[in-house]
Amino acid sequence: MLDAFSRVVVNSDTKAAYISGSDLQALKTFITDGNKRLDAVNYIASNASCIVSDAVSGMICENPGLITPGGNCYTNRRMAACLRDGEIILRYVTYAILAGDASVLEDRCLNGLKETYIALGVPNNSSIRAVNIMKAACGAFITNTASQRKMEVASGDCSALAAEAAGYCDRVTAAIG
Repeated sequence: MLDAFSRVVVNSDTKAAYISGSDLQALKTFITDGNKRLDAVNYIASNASCIVSDAVSGMICENPGLITPGGNCYTNRRMAACLRDGEIILRYVTYAILAGDASVLEDRCLNGLKETYIALGVPNNSSIRAVNIMKAACGAFITNTASQRKMEVASGDCSALAAEAAGYCDRVTAAIG
């Protein structure tokens, strides 16, 4: 995984050039937005259990067959596995937000996820729905619009960061689907 700084250094080193121009401006922007990035990760991590349990509950409300005998969330063990998977996915999304790069998400979480879910018989439409619910929650926390969960935030517009986080969640749904 390369963070924004490492990426610029490696690219400049490959060209045997100094860091300048658009690369330098991109790093300045990354630093300026650093507090927003840290706040976003903090909001999501501080509310991860709620985000994941709300997503799984929402998925089950839309498909109650998941908790009936034979359903993929039937039995405590399967429900715990579902919640665990949601926590893992959300954790890697926060890593990507913090780094400003999806490579850790791709390499450590998404690589082989679809095949694993197929082998376990996990319905991809339910998993995709849960991730989409988590995506909406992440966006609400980042933009500080989550109902009844307002936090002290870094000043400025966070819509670009919320869109970036949504993009990471979209990568997850694309990998599952």
